[in-house]
Amino acid sequence: MPTISVEQSLISNLLAKHNLVNNVEVLSNELPLLGTDIDNCTNEILDIEIFPNRPDLLSGETLCKAIRTFIHGQDAEPSMNVKPGTISVTVDKELENIRPVVLAGIVRGVELEGDIEIDAFIKSLMDHQEKLHFALGRGRRRASIGVHDLSTLKPPFRVKAVSGDTKFVPLAMTEEMSIVQILEEHPKGIDYAHLLEGFEKFPVIVDSDDAVLSFPPIINGNHTTVNNQTRDFFIDVTGWDIRSCEASLMLIASQLEERGGQIESVEITSFDGKMSQYPNGTAIQHEVPTELLDGLLGRSLTDEEITKAINRMGGKYISRNNNNSITIEMPRWRFDILHPVDLIEDIAIGHGYEDLGTDVPKSPMTAIPRADGHLRRRIRDSMQGLGFMQIQSLTLSNDDDQFNFVRFTPVGEVTRITNPITIDHTLLRQYLTPGLMRLLAKNQHHNLPQSVYELGTVVRDHKNSDRVAFLVAERSGGFAAVRGRVQAFMRDIGASSYVIEKLPDDEGPWLSGRAAKIVIDGIHVGCFGEIDPSISERFDLRVPISGAEFSLTNLADSITDPV
Repeated sequence: MPTISVEQSLISNLLAKHNLVNNVEVLSNELPLLGTDIDNCTNEILDIEIFPNRPDLLSGETLCKAIRTFIHGQDAEPSMNVKPGTISVTVDKELENIRPVVLAGIVRGVELEGDIEIDAFIKSLMDHQEKLHFALGRGRRRASIGVHDLSTLKPPFRVKAVSGDTKFVPLAMTEEMSIVQILEEHPKGIDYAHLLEGFEKFPVIVDSDDAVLSFPPIINGNHTTVNNQTRDFFIDVTGWDIRSCEASLMLIASQLEERGGQIESVEITSFDGKMSQYPNGTAIQHEVPTELLDGLLGRSLTDEEITKAINRMGGKYISRNNNNSITIEMPRWRFDILHPVDLIEDIAIGHGYEDLGTDVPKSPMTAIPRADGHLRRRIRDSMQGLGFMQIQSLTLSNDDDQFNFVRFTPVGEVTRITNPITIDHTLLRQYLTPGLMRLLAKNQHHNLPQSVYELGTVVRDHKNSDRVAFLVAERSGGFAAVRGRVQAFMRDIGASSYVIEKLPDDEGPWLSGRAAKIVIDGIHVGCFGEIDPSISERFDLRVPISGAEFSLTNLADSITDPV
């Protein structure tokens, strides 16, 4: 989850503009109800994890906007105050297949005083951008944001496609670079070049002097950099998803508005010739069926209760329609609202869960135990008895961890993520051991020995399969120690007869000559041994490690259930 750190002085100052008082104790008690997780709340700082479904809380300013209604009961303003502007942006037809969605907005007169406050604000603005790139932009693929000093620009603006030899001075540089050079040499170009892979032409935004102010989604021009004198801002958002782009534009504009700025619309002529004004500040009206609302909440809420609840969440109750549905206005930037159920959840959060209705199951049913339930219980009991701590790691992994680093070979087809948002999570795991290695790497500051195990699901050939694995990091032990643990484990789960056979070299992460596999009635159920130090170093581990990994499915097929 994204984490933000906000100074309590900023919260106090922004609330004071609305004659509201910041109360640290109230914040620490109430904010978790809004969909956040507070790491630290003191008189000086608020460290808070924002749940992924609330990207509208990713800056101190937009968080304060939500605090005013949720905690202090201020009347919500689901519509954004946007003043008609005179600046325009024209998008060339060639952008249709390069970066078709182009939006923009203006914010004038942002109120900032003192170099310390200005520097902190600029840092928070850039931080907000990057968090939105992650949460809404999916690594700048769906949406990328550029924020510029309007005083350095000469509108109107044009978005056009140019060749790779087009040159301009990119952000934080002093010399001109061609677009190809930026993609190959500039740090941001290297990070995001994959978004433009295969293109012969590239998108740039230019002003009336043909000066490049942005090369989306990679880098801005250096001459438009926001600095301590900037009070008027030009925001561009480009991408492939209109909802992500619009929400990103409105949230950056809202952050600047909270600092005293006035939002102005920009006329956008899209690649197909259609003209529109952005940001569109009008709230969106939603219909929620009364039957669905009452059924999910457990009782009927009065109009007064709904009004108060939805106001706390930043919306406005409009009317009840012949008792069949209710109409609610919600901000256009609430990207998380996709279905009436999302609105019902907001009403429940705003109202509170304490006095909602009660219910009982309409059709009592007797539970049926899992076929492998007894085996799972015996595995957990055995691992706990041997001194292991159970962990649960992510099912998502990557090729390096699963195969390249540990010498495991794929079983059947690998289930891959079509649009991964990070290089660490590109596929569904086939083995548990790499996840345990990563866990030990992150806990090197703890004392040895460390003994962990996982009983979890893997995906092989697009089908779920269950496995169990354990690792021990200790200064001494070796193969004899891990063999003793495996023998105790096999005894505990009821495997009375099995064979330990030599494991071929370079099969898995095991050290040559110090690994073996276990076979029951001709079925290979698992393997164990010492981890090869060269494998451990790839995970930044420099301590002797031993472990094992078993197929729960093969164990269940090979061992008679004594119960």
